[in-house]
Amino acid sequence: MSEQSYDLIIIGAGPGGYVAAIRASQLGVKVVVVEQRETLGGVCLNEGCIPSKALLDSSELFALARDRFGVHGIGVDPPRLDLDAMLRRKDDVVRKNTDGIAYLFKKNKIEWVNGSARLGGRNGGGLHEVMVSPVASSESATMFTAPRVLLATGSEAVSLPAIPFDGRVVVSAREALSFERVPDHLVIAGGGFIGLEMGSVWRRLGAQVTVIEMLPHILPTMDRQAADTIHRSLRKQGIQFKLGTRINGLRRDDDKAVVQFDAGAGLEDVECDRLLVAVGRKPLTAGLGLDELGVKLDERGRVVVDEDFQTTVAGIHAIGDLVPGPMLAHKASEEGVVCVERMAGQNSVVEYDYIPGIVYTWPEGACVGRTEEQLKEAGVPYAVGRFNFAALGRARCMDETEGFVKILAHGETDRVLGVHIVGPRASDLIAEAVAVMSFAGTARDIALTCHGHPTLPEAMKEAALDVHKEAIHA
Repeated sequence: MSEQSYDLIIIGAGPGGYVAAIRASQLGVKVVVVEQRETLGGVCLNEGCIPSKALLDSSELFALARDRFGVHGIGVDPPRLDLDAMLRRKDDVVRKNTDGIAYLFKKNKIEWVNGSARLGGRNGGGLHEVMVSPVASSESATMFTAPRVLLATGSEAVSLPAIPFDGRVVVSAREALSFERVPDHLVIAGGGFIGLEMGSVWRRLGAQVTVIEMLPHILPTMDRQAADTIHRSLRKQGIQFKLGTRINGLRRDDDKAVVQFDAGAGLEDVECDRLLVAVGRKPLTAGLGLDELGVKLDERGRVVVDEDFQTTVAGIHAIGDLVPGPMLAHKASEEGVVCVERMAGQNSVVEYDYIPGIVYTWPEGACVGRTEEQLKEAGVPYAVGRFNFAALGRARCMDETEGFVKILAHGETDRVLGVHIVGPRASDLIAEAVAVMSFAGTARDIALTCHGHPTLPEAMKEAALDVHKEAIHA
């Protein structure tokens, strides 16, 4: 068996692992990345963030051409959906992104290996051993050694009790990105970000969509006013919701299924041809050998780490979906950078209070910081500023007037505590809020900043002015 030595072994090439590898290389660290997939980028680039946004954009254009071009004075024949072409475009977007990471690895002289990794403890020289077995060949395994190992293997979809995934009728988001045809009826278990985004895609393309959520509200982590606004908008688009409802079982009938659910009045049935289960994700740690090595997990299967992202075993680190915190690609990337910088002796930190959350429905929803509900529960004095996109010139020009910007500022210091946006390009607008909050900015700071006209960010300025009831265009 061959043996190769490095300064750092990274297991997993998703947004946490590949970003950590690039930053480590910039710091002069000799690094190797082990990845089970044949392509780099992990779930995010291959079957998550990137392909879903590609389909969201394509389906939004289709819906605009079908339903709203006439408002702009553009007369077109009813558009014809070419699903195969749409999926090919999605795959091409993914390929270009994964090829881009391969280029960055080459540029930064980072070696990567297509294989499955298992931790093997320390060797006689005190280095951690990682056994890497090739995925697609019969070649013998290779032993890699390094003083440090970074685990960045991400997460996988959680199934419903007694309803396992079959990849055909009961599917995860992975399969929902590549349906061979538009479902007649798509039932979605879970009213979170993933379920609503995928439901939006297939509803725009013509499917009947029903979302079944166990909780009384969708998007439970969002500000309630923002989540309720998105809920109303999706209902207007034709998505049906069954809230406070639990799925109890499923009967199969060839390529169809009957979902059994209970909304409080006894068992009911709904027939569908696809059940998309989007009730959450869990850390992907199987096969790494963590138990044998003594790496501690918490009650939810997450890896326990300290401020250096080091596990209970010295020299073994973990980031991203493996550790506590929101399962977001940008959170994993931030942790990857901070982890390797702390290995190099830098004082880097991840500012968890200022990690934005985004749902790419139509309209989009984006948030950072605390919600009104959290501030009330904590007894924090606060003031609210709000501005509706319906009063914004640029939004009117775009015919995108749904939603608002809401700013929550401390009632005494005026420091911005939370920003919640529902509306056009909320995913882009939230960046200003993150920057201001990261520098302990106030609502007055935003209000005094000149914003270009006519632009969508003017809504942020007006909402900040409204904190002190000085909004001009409200």
